[in-house]
Amino acid sequence: MTSTVSTSSVTQIELSIGGMTCASCANRVERKLNKLDGVTASVNYATEKAHVAAPAGVDPQVLVAQVEAAGYTAELPRPPTAEEPPDEPAADPLKQRLVGSIVLAVPVVVLSMVPALQFTNWQWISLALAAPVVVWGAWPIHRAAWVNLRHGGATMDTLVSMGVLAAFLWSLWALLFGTAGVPGMTHPFTLTIAPSDGARNIYLEVAAGVTVFILAGRFFESRAKRRAGAALRALLDMGAKDVAVLRDDREVRVPIAELSVGDRFVVRPGEKIATDGVVVEGSSAVDASMLTGESVPVEVGPGDAVTGATVNAGGRLVVRATGVGADTRLAQMAKLVEDAQSGKAAAQRLADRISGVFVPIVIALSVATLGFWLGNGVGPAAAFTAAVAVLIIACPCALGLATPTALLVGTGRGAQLGILIKGPEVLEQTRTVDTVVLDKTGTVTTGQMALVSVHTLHGDDADTALRLAGAVEDASEHPVAAAIARAAREGGADARSAGAQRGDLPAVEDFRNLAGLGVQGVVEGHAVLVGRPALMAQWSLALPDELAARKAEAEELGRTAVVVAWDGEVRALLVVADRVKPSSAAAIAQLRRLGLRPILLTGDNAATAHAVAAEVGIDEVIAEVLPADKLATVTRLQEEGRVVAMVGDGVNDAAALAKADLGISMGTGTDVAIEAGDITLVRGDLRSVPDAIRLARRTLRTIKGNLFWAFAYNVAALPLAAAGLLNPMLAGLAMALSSAFVVGNSLRLRRFTVTGERS
Repeated sequence: MTSTVSTSSVTQIELSIGGMTCASCANRVERKLNKLDGVTASVNYATEKAHVAAPAGVDPQVLVAQVEAAGYTAELPRPPTAEEPPDEPAADPLKQRLVGSIVLAVPVVVLSMVPALQFTNWQWISLALAAPVVVWGAWPIHRAAWVNLRHGGATMDTLVSMGVLAAFLWSLWALLFGTAGVPGMTHPFTLTIAPSDGARNIYLEVAAGVTVFILAGRFFESRAKRRAGAALRALLDMGAKDVAVLRDDREVRVPIAELSVGDRFVVRPGEKIATDGVVVEGSSAVDASMLTGESVPVEVGPGDAVTGATVNAGGRLVVRATGVGADTRLAQMAKLVEDAQSGKAAAQRLADRISGVFVPIVIALSVATLGFWLGNGVGPAAAFTAAVAVLIIACPCALGLATPTALLVGTGRGAQLGILIKGPEVLEQTRTVDTVVLDKTGTVTTGQMALVSVHTLHGDDADTALRLAGAVEDASEHPVAAAIARAAREGGADARSAGAQRGDLPAVEDFRNLAGLGVQGVVEGHAVLVGRPALMAQWSLALPDELAARKAEAEELGRTAVVVAWDGEVRALLVVADRVKPSSAAAIAQLRRLGLRPILLTGDNAATAHAVAAEVGIDEVIAEVLPADKLATVTRLQEEGRVVAMVGDGVNDAAALAKADLGISMGTGTDVAIEAGDITLVRGDLRSVPDAIRLARRTLRTIKGNLFWAFAYNVAALPLAAAGLLNPMLAGLAMALSSAFVVGNSLRLRRFTVTGERS
C-alpha cells in the first residue's frame, strides 16, 4: 500500500523523515525537495513528515533519494492500524544516554568545582569519567553537527558540539602536554581576571555538564513528540474489534477485518455498531454523541442508515454493511485528523531561532580571536586559550536548562491543577490566540441527559408523577429514560447534591418497550404510559393545552419533552435536556477578561445551541455542523487572520482540535480528542480553559526570561574570553550562577494559582 493520492496531473505523496534535530533541519529538507522540477514540498518538524505535491507518475524513490542526499532518511509511511503499539521504544537510546551521562558527569562537576575534594590525580579520574560522556553521550549532537556542517548549515548542535569537543580536547592537551596532569594539581578557587596560557586549565566539567543539560532537553522534547500518532491510534481503536455476522441465518462472530460490503450483522443493546450500514431488521435508539456531538440518541428502524462505532442503546438490530475499512465514516474522520495534524505548522523553538544568528557569530568570533592574538605575538598557547575560551563561555549551559526546567515546573504545576501541556511549541501559540471555539456537548454542557423540570395538571403531585414515570423508565435502556429514572431516585429535578435523598423505585408489572414511542407498565396498581404524544394517541389520550404549550416551549429550547399518563389521563410532562455545567458561565467571563472572543460550535440543533449560548454569555453560535464542517470553520477563522483555540471532547472535535492553532481537549471526553489536543484538561470544569491559557502564557514568559538571561550571560562574558582574561574557575562559577538563576526563575511557576474557588 502506497501513501500517494493521484489526480490528473499532480500526485500527493507523504514521506516520513528521520534524523531531524531542529526546525532548521526541516527547512533544509524542504528546500532540497523543492529544487526538483514541479515539486512543492512542506516539511513538518513536529510530526517528522513531508507532504509533497509532485507531477503525476513521479517515482517516490526519487524523492527519498533527494532527502537522503541532504543527509536525512525518508520512507513511505505504513498505513496506521489500531494494533500498532505506541512508538515508545524510540526514546530508549536517548534515555540511556541521558541516565548514563548523569551518573558519569556528576562526580566530574563536583570534583572540578570543589577544591577541597581535589585529591591527588583527581584530574585523571575526571578524564576517565568525562570521556564516555563526551564521546558516547554527546554522539547524537556530534553527528547532527557533522551533517549540518557537510551541507553548509550551523545550528545549536554545531555550537554545542564545538564547545564540548573544544573543552575536552583542550583539557586533554593540558593533561598530556601541559602542567595540568602533574600529581597534586588543583584548580584554586580565585575570582581574579588575568591572562593565562591554559597549560594547567582543564574544562572537563564544562564538556560533561553541557552534554547532560542538552540531552535532558532533547529527552523531554522527544517524549512529547512521540505522541503525534497517538490520536490516530485512539481513533482507530474506537471501532468494534469483532462482529456477529449472519451466515445461513446463524450468527458467526468474526474479526472486523473479515466483514464485507453486503454482509448482515447483529448488534445487541449496549454493543458498538461494527461498520457503516443500513438497518434491515429491528428498531432502537442509537447513541451517536461520540461522532456527531448530538446529545439526544437517534431513533432508527428498517431503512435508516447507521454509523460504525456508534452505540446501540436500545433493542436488537440487524444491519447490512454498506462501507468497510477505509470507506467508513470513522476512517474518513481518522484521515481528517491526520491531515489536520500533519498540516499544522510547527512552532520553531526559541533557542533555535536565536542560534541561527548567534552560532555563526560565536564561531567567527572564536576564529577572529585566534587570529588576533597570533598576530599580536602572544604565543600559540595563549592564542588558542582565548579562542577556545570563546567557544566554552558561549556554550549554552544555562541555555540547555532554560526551556526544560521552565517546562517541567510549569507542566508539573499544571498537572497538579489538572492541566496537561504537551510541549514547548504549545506555549508559543497561547500568546497570540484571540478566538476560542467551544464545542457544546461535554464541554460547555455535561454531555449527559438530566431532568430539567416536571409539569403537572389537576393538582397532581410532581413527585408522584416522577416516581411512577421513573419506575417504568427504569426498565428501559434509553438514555432519556435513564435520566428520568435517575432523577426519580434522587428526589426530583432539584436534587443536585451528592447527599440528595435516594430511594428505591416501586416495582413495575407488564412492562412493554414500544420502539420509537415510549414505554408502558403497571406501577402500584396504576396503568402508566410514558413517551411521545403518538403513544398517547394510540390510547385515545389527548395532550391538554397547558402541557402542549409547555412542550412547545421546551422544544423551542432544544429540550426533549416526555408525556406521562396514568389511570387513563395525561397528567404530567417531564422535560429532559443536556444540562449546562455550573462553571461554564464563569469560564466564559474569564475568557473575555483575557481578551478572547468565545464562539459556540456544535453539531446540535440551533434552538438548543442558542439557548445554551444565552445561558453562559456567548454571543456567536455556529450550530448543526458535521465533523468536517467543524474543521472547515476553524480553517475559515484562521484564513480571516484569527489565531484560534479549539475546546472539545468528542471524536467529532478531533480534526478541529488538531487543525486549530491551540487544541484544548477535555479529559472527561474521548481518548482521540485528548490525544489530538495540545492541552488536556483532566477535570470537566470549563474554568480550567482560561487557567490553562494563563499558565501556558506564564510558562512561555518564564522560558523567554530564561533564554534572555542565558544569552545575556554569554554575550557579557564573550568580551572577557576574547580578551584572554577568562579564569576557568570564574567561568565555572558564572556558569553555575547562570544555571541557578534559570532554575530559580523556573521554580517561581510553582506558585501559580487558579482563579476563583473550586468546589
